[in-house]
Amino acid sequence: MSSARLPNARIPIIGFAAYSGSGKTTLVTRLIPVLRARGLRLAAVKHAHHGFECDQPGKDSYQIRKAGANQTLVASAGLWALMTETPQGPADPDLNELVRHLDQENLDLILVEGFKWADIPKIEVHRPSVGKALLYPDDPQFVAVASDERFDCPLPLLDINDATEVADFIADFLGLSARQ
Repeated sequence: MSSARLPNARIPIIGFAAYSGSGKTTLVTRLIPVLRARGLRLAAVKHAHHGFECDQPGKDSYQIRKAGANQTLVASAGLWALMTETPQGPADPDLNELVRHLDQENLDLILVEGFKWADIPKIEVHRPSVGKALLYPDDPQFVAVASDERFDCPLPLLDINDATEVADFIADFLGLSARQ
């Protein structure tokens, strides 16, 4: 499976899209350990609908960033993070541009949560109890639906509560094999 629709994705990429409250984060957090157990190296890109703060007021890095640094890289022995201030505007960040910043040489798969209308293959996370319409009929990029209920669906219908089934589908769809 090529990621040609997202030119900066040089490795397989798959998204999880749904309305709020459908269980995207729950599914992705259950899926990550299953994929990691297969030896896959993963990146996760998460869309946030509202502003967020990953730094803490009072910390040196927060003060440096708030003083006006456009980018602040915080590093310790076991973790580093790059925070980039972006101009405020009505548009969401561009997924293709965000993916460019990932260290894809050390990754096997990019999981994208949100970015509902991104031009990438996506699994719709759908819970009928949320009361929202299905997304896949309006977007040909949906390749499967993960749900907690069975219903007629022209796409593969996956059990939202079975991370192994979802991982198997992703591996088959993207042609991924376990790493040793």
